[in-house]
Amino acid sequence: MKKKLLFVMPSLAAGGGEKSLVTMLSHIDFDRYEVDLFLFNREGIFLDALPGEVRLLGSQSLFDAFTQPLFRSVKTLWASGHIGVAYSRLRYTLRNKYRSGSSVTEQRSWKYMAHALETLEQSYDVAIGFLEKSSTYFCVDKVKADKRIGWIHNDYDKLEMDPSFDRPYFGKLDHIVTVSEECEDILKRRFSEYGGKISTIYNIVSPTIINRLGEQQAGDVYGRQAGETILLTIGRLHAQKGLPLAIEACAKLAAKGYNIRWFIIGEGEERESLQELIRKHGMEDRFLLLGLRANPYPYTRQCDIYVQPSRFEGKSIAIDEAKIMHKPIVVTNFSTAKDQIHDGVNGLIAAMDSEAVAAAIAKLIDEPELARRLAKSLSEEKLGTEEEIHKLYELVGG
Repeated sequence: MKKKLLFVMPSLAAGGGEKSLVTMLSHIDFDRYEVDLFLFNREGIFLDALPGEVRLLGSQSLFDAFTQPLFRSVKTLWASGHIGVAYSRLRYTLRNKYRSGSSVTEQRSWKYMAHALETLEQSYDVAIGFLEKSSTYFCVDKVKADKRIGWIHNDYDKLEMDPSFDRPYFGKLDHIVTVSEECEDILKRRFSEYGGKISTIYNIVSPTIINRLGEQQAGDVYGRQAGETILLTIGRLHAQKGLPLAIEACAKLAAKGYNIRWFIIGEGEERESLQELIRKHGMEDRFLLLGLRANPYPYTRQCDIYVQPSRFEGKSIAIDEAKIMHKPIVVTNFSTAKDQIHDGVNGLIAAMDSEAVAAAIAKLIDEPELARRLAKSLSEEKLGTEEEIHKLYELVGG
């Protein structure tokens, strides 16, 4: 008899965790497992990439009303007799209005959001909150399951969360999974009492799939100009990704006469502030925000240098994908950078400032033999992680 698994995510919008989930679901043995997916918001560019065997659960009308704009939400909830939920909606808005943007606010907003979410009727063998915070809280509070697993996709300490809020939830999980050994060590130091149930499962990346997708667009995606160097960064337009640092590095390179254009694939709340900073440095023609791309792989395949200027990461899928395509890579020295890059061997690790990032990029441009050596080193590595799915099987059983 098949085991029943439930995965929970906020949405399938562009992001490393979302991409990781879709890739994992694509590798699951559906002869052994029956898989449901619950999304708080049924949206995102990865929706179309879900395997047909995954059953996407229907939306909940009460939560749909809760997520409407404030006035319409309160009016709808009040008119339908859900006065307590209407009050929670108002409290939710007040908390987020004056303390928005922090992980702690998102954590503590859960108690208001939870009033609008119903407990799922179906019982599961295993419920998996595939992203920190609300996805995990939902699995604990709103799902009937024999076993529960929570997933942390980043350096917990850099997420600036309140451990005292998570501690009781973590206590009700059977397993806590993270994405790198460094992240695992951080969790074990922070939650030493739960050390025995914390483990690492790497994000699944498939060289076969990535290279095939990279070749789907044969033409020049950048409109490359003679003699220029193309830089690429993939990530949300979010403070975590260090894009202001990248803009400053771009300006420094341009001032030194380097013929570069730097492209960013991703979307997020910082778009407006980043555009203002681009204008301030006069980089409108050199630092370009492309928005989302359903298939970013042709861009990775055709770039000259991949750059990840992040403030922190768990284990960056974008870096793994650039490695698979054998690209010269520059990353900042965030806490988990050495989990993916061996400085000077398969990439360069730069200090977390614009001068150092610009210097590392300039080094790769000025020393093409170094760039070729880094690419060759990557070509000799085993970079696929498809076998990580067996670690999931060990946790869920069956």
